[in-house]
Amino acid sequence: MERRDFLKTASAATMAAMLAGAPESSLAETVVQPEATADTVIILWMGGGMAHTETFDPKRYTRYEKGLDSNKVLSTFPSIPTAVDGIRFSEGLENLANVMDRGTLIRTYQAGDLGHILHSRHQYHWHTGYAPPLTIAAPHIGSMMAKTLGPNHPDLPPFIDIGQRLTLGEGEELKAFHTAGFLGSEYGPFMVADPSQAQAVVRPPAGMTGARYSRRRAVYEQMIKANPISDLGSTYQRESLIRQMDRADQLLSSPAAKAFDLSDEPKEIYDTYNTGRFGLGCLLARRLCEQGARVIEVTTEYIPFEFWDTHENGHSRLAELKPKIDRPIAQLVLDLEERGLLDRTLIVLASEFSRDMMTEGKPDLLVKGQVAQPDVMTEEKHYGMHRHFTDAGSVLMFGGGVKKGHVYGKTADERPCKTIENPVSIEDLHATMYTAMGISPKHNYVHEKRPFYVTKDGLGKPIMDILS
Repeated sequence: MERRDFLKTASAATMAAMLAGAPESSLAETVVQPEATADTVIILWMGGGMAHTETFDPKRYTRYEKGLDSNKVLSTFPSIPTAVDGIRFSEGLENLANVMDRGTLIRTYQAGDLGHILHSRHQYHWHTGYAPPLTIAAPHIGSMMAKTLGPNHPDLPPFIDIGQRLTLGEGEELKAFHTAGFLGSEYGPFMVADPSQAQAVVRPPAGMTGARYSRRRAVYEQMIKANPISDLGSTYQRESLIRQMDRADQLLSSPAAKAFDLSDEPKEIYDTYNTGRFGLGCLLARRLCEQGARVIEVTTEYIPFEFWDTHENGHSRLAELKPKIDRPIAQLVLDLEERGLLDRTLIVLASEFSRDMMTEGKPDLLVKGQVAQPDVMTEEKHYGMHRHFTDAGSVLMFGGGVKKGHVYGKTADERPCKTIENPVSIEDLHATMYTAMGISPKHNYVHEKRPFYVTKDGLGKPIMDILS
């Protein structure tokens, strides 16, 4: 599937969702909801493809030199010890290494086999649990949790997304999963593109007095109710949009809105987190968690060929990127622990797939190559992992009922550094996250007279070996 086809099918599914009626929960009586070990989930999204051998699953290190055999390079950073004997990370992640004793590391996440690799498709698959194309607008996992569990705090949006702009790069493709789909817009993500400006998101526009704002709101609501169904969707979808507006209005006047004001933080703490937009996103996530947010996603942001999307200069790009995530994530873990919140907050650090220097796809399921790599390196831009590797990837989890100081899965020590023990699919990873939040992987909603499960076909199985 090419990008244009993906957009066409996503748009068609969205239009179908707008015309649908209210989804109905249809949990079979024989299915028992698990006991929740977490009340909040924070997803830390490394958009673009985080190479496992350069981060949380280091292999043999080879220093760069001109004329180097590309196939001999497995890791371009030396490994470092962590707080747990026998577990090593890649250089540049020293702060995260020091808190590894609070978390579980999955080393064998296998991305879906979707054919020609397109970042937005794999991100759609990760965030919804369903591979496109679909005839239905699948909800983001955060929207599913928001709908099923409701808000933790009555004034806070149940699902808040921090750091991703939808006006750059593949913004239209990203919109396909930054949505509640058929569940209704009230469960969609409350978008905070720039955490440093988060306070402005929970204020009326500049110059908009209370009375003027109320009049505009009334006119807009009248328009929603008056327009034909073909323009704004079914009665349920219209009512869901109005409920979303009601919640937004409620937040504007709520004391909970102070959580969005990062200027309240002591300078020392602010500076610790302030490695850039992602670091401040972690600080905002901590503040929202303290207020009782349900689902929060913080992203390094996906923009083609930027951040983790390393199609060349992979080593130098990661040398710049690691400091932006290392200190703020570790501080988030420590702060939540100090406040007594970590045990009931599930933190999940993940990416759509990994990267390798030589292999595109999986060793036994190669796909069309998108990056040329010479057999012998002649420039430093060739040094680093930049092809899309889907056979193994790392997922780091903290709190929320996961084991401490634990590793799950094993990858090969020589290329291809593929999964050799305990593969993890998106269905099983999601099932584990849902189980921690007290939601059965078989939970479903009836849409167009068919059940839509929180994990594909209700078949996801939680990885009990990583749950404490």
